Amino acid sequence: MSRQDAFDLARRLGRQAEAVCRYYLSSGRREGGYWVMGDVRNTPGRSMYVRLKDSPKGLAGKWNDAATGEHGDLLDAIRASCGLDDFKDVLDEARTFLSMEPPEPEAPGSRRRRPAPQGSSEAARRLVRISQPIFGTLVQLYLRERGIADLRETGSLHYHPRCYYRSDEHSPTETWPAMIAAVTDLKGKITGAHRTWLDPCRKDKAPIDTPRRAMGDLLGNAVRFGADGEIIAAGEGIETVLSLRQVLPDMPMLAALSAAHLAAILFPDKLRRLYIVRDNDAAGDCARNRLIERANAAGIEAIVISPELGDLNEDLRFLGLDALRMRVRSQIAPQDVARFLSLAA
Repeated sequence: MSRQDAFDLARRLGRQAEAVCRYYLSSGRREGGYWVMGDVRNTPGRSMYVRLKDSPKGLAGKWNDAATGEHGDLLDAIRASCGLDDFKDVLDEARTFLSMEPPEPEAPGSRRRRPAPQGSSEAARRLVRISQPIFGTLVQLYLRERGIADLRETGSLHYHPRCYYRSDEHSPTETWPAMIAAVTDLKGKITGAHRTWLDPCRKDKAPIDTPRRAMGDLLGNAVRFGADGEIIAAGEGIETVLSLRQVLPDMPMLAALSAAHLAAILFPDKLRRLYIVRDNDAAGDCARNRLIERANAAGIEAIVISPELGDLNEDLRFLGLDALRMRVRSQIAPQDVARFLSLAA
């Protein structure tokens, strides 16, 4: 795309400046002829101003950040708010918003990056790369709604404002906000990604057939919170593991994303004690039994943490933080109570 083409696309966005701001810079609000917010990465505040109408002072869509001196147009705003690195991805995102047809295919021999195979590890890595941190986004609101407020060491979680979703190969493509979780191996390499599509109106999962899906190489790998050590806790779901971190915030943990994958997690070489965070169902029982067997065979102490209700997130939401803390305290090793248990209210 030529510089003139990019300019024309920015002008098209400028003609719908308020709609663009409401979508990509949703933390801000309109004040007179400007959209006012914290910064171009969609942080709440008042230091950044986006012009909503053409005027002698500048074109619609132009913005300035008084705190940092940054400035640009709405293509720059889309790049920053969506966490996009490749300018082609920025242009594609803008065209999607404007309901424009994609450009003609490039000539043979061009160096344009080929699409990653659908559902592959490379596709997962690209999705994680174009997502953004969760703080100040719908993901943080979603987790808070589920009782999860302490988000220390959650760098494996990301936010994408318009993640593609298709219920099946014959259905049209939809876009929903999503929590993107990076799945990594023992060396920290991203091998997969997990998507939880969200409903921006209800701070809950999106009202679609399968609001959770994983992609890439998952077997043995996991979504990790904190660096692996001699002691870790492992569970199925992301929300289940994050619920346990509300009372054991400094213990390294991982979410395997399913009972079958929990039973197959790979053990770090230095692991000496494994807490198995089970869900209260038949699949959870099978994963627990298999993981205990594997841990014992490897000389690793295995201790089970069981919920009172269906899983630890249900315990947190319906019984409360104090009840969860007392239940966990009664199930972990005494030396780990002093080392890991948070006594904060």
